[in-house]
Amino acid sequence: MFSMYNQLLEVILNQIIPETKISVLKGNKIFGGAILKKKDLTPVVIGVNNEILNPLYHGEIVTLNKFFSSDYHHKTTPSEYIFLSTHEPCSLCLSAITWGGFDNFYYYFPYSKTKDEFNIPHDLNILKEVFNIQNGKYSKKNKYWKSFSIINEINKIKTADIKILITKIQKINNEYSLLSKLYQKNKNINKIPLN
Repeated sequence: MFSMYNQLLEVILNQIIPETKISVLKGNKIFGGAILKKKDLTPVVIGVNNEILNPLYHGEIVTLNKFFSSDYHHKTTPSEYIFLSTHEPCSLCLSAITWGGFDNFYYYFPYSKTKDEFNIPHDLNILKEVFNIQNGKYSKKNKYWKSFSIINEINKIKTADIKILITKIQKINNEYSLLSKLYQKNKNINKIPLN
């Protein structure tokens, strides 16, 4: 398990965050995603938020569009992949992951952090107002997929290697804190309907 979570953190740090920095400078939100092969944890697609182009282009949606525009989906099935999301997917992205045929997703930041630390409450608000789901308590394991909090799963690891993961977690948290400040500073000029 250590190697899988180490790789997920590496993908966030070294692939998603650099693309997110560019995206946030354009006025987009801080969300991103990746799709990795289950068999060897190789990332095949990275995507980040592009809501300034289209308010439906959440990080997960961009990631899915890239995947289904690539040759990967012609040669394999979504169940052969891990879907990685930097933030717990909103209702739009939950549905898209489901319709895409993925049997799993792993997320880094839960809804509570997205709302409280990044000042983006829309995921929880929409789940509550539209679907009557209180506090983001959707079914984490269902007939379509299983979802996993990366942080909760890492907290179950009991090896000395945990220090390596903790260091990466601190780096990711620091990077997203900076990205959030930049997004919040510029969000009033981006014309995204729900910013």
